[in-house]
Amino acid sequence: MPSVKPLLALTVGDPSGIGPEITPLAVRAMRDEARVVVLGHRAVRPDWIPLVEEPSALGAAGAGWIETGGPPEWRVGEVQRSCGEAALSALRKGHDLASAGEVDALVTGPVNKAAMHAAGELVEGQTELLSRWSGVERYEMMGLTGKLRVLLATRHVSLREALNRITVEHVLDRLLFLREALFSIGLTDPLVALAGLNPHAGEGGLFGREEVEILEPAVERARAAGMRVQGPLAPDSVFIRGLRGDFDAVLALYHDQAFIPLKLAGGSSGVTFVPGLPYRRFSPMHGTAFDIVGKRRADGQPVADPENLTEALRVASRITRRTAD
Repeated sequence: MPSVKPLLALTVGDPSGIGPEITPLAVRAMRDEARVVVLGHRAVRPDWIPLVEEPSALGAAGAGWIETGGPPEWRVGEVQRSCGEAALSALRKGHDLASAGEVDALVTGPVNKAAMHAAGELVEGQTELLSRWSGVERYEMMGLTGKLRVLLATRHVSLREALNRITVEHVLDRLLFLREALFSIGLTDPLVALAGLNPHAGEGGLFGREEVEILEPAVERARAAGMRVQGPLAPDSVFIRGLRGDFDAVLALYHDQAFIPLKLAGGSSGVTFVPGLPYRRFSPMHGTAFDIVGKRRADGQPVADPENLTEALRVASRITRRTAD
């Protein structure tokens, strides 16, 4: 295990969302596990996190804050172009630091897509923007919770469009990419499961021909390439088996097939990882939660829960340590 704690960059995200509330709590919770440099508007910086010019100023322990700009004033819990610009500025700084190897991993706080669009970036989300800035086309989202790891075969598209994209070649590519992704986080001989598309994985063609005509040929070709893979397996049970550790990861065929079980199983512990970027990037599975910004419980603590963001930092730290061994 490295003698120095991992150094993580953390973006606050949209300043009108819950990011400013949960960021200091998550950073404080990680003091024994990692060093964290926060990227965001100085107006939301707590006094106990000092301003720094660069990540190396943190030393062997502690936290620091790099100012990345933001609006002079804003309304919490609302979509605003200025807040989108602030989120983009922090994200760009995080990308630059990670690309230059100045941090071990990048963890991104929640942003609002409408605010990003208003700021001029018409993208699906942070994942797509980071891939464009990195100049990579082969990347994907992977959800992590406990022993369950799930990679998407298709991402933010309609269900009809996702089905159109499920071909032998595409599924084979995603299976092989999943193996590479697992290598990148320290797994040397992973066993992967492919989720079926139809009920009971089609029951040999009785409930649909996709398993027989598309998924099984893709699995056969992946095995011929030296990959350990099972499936297609019934989608109503494959994620339960993944959660108990029967497989190292599952390839899901569309967004909600992956994220419904991930969020049900993970609760506040689900984390998104993006293999394919030239650096490690993680994020919590929640959004800006405009509806609870600024709200307090009876004990005075924020309604917004920092646990999911803390877990994203924790997973980033653990994977950094594992792959450094």
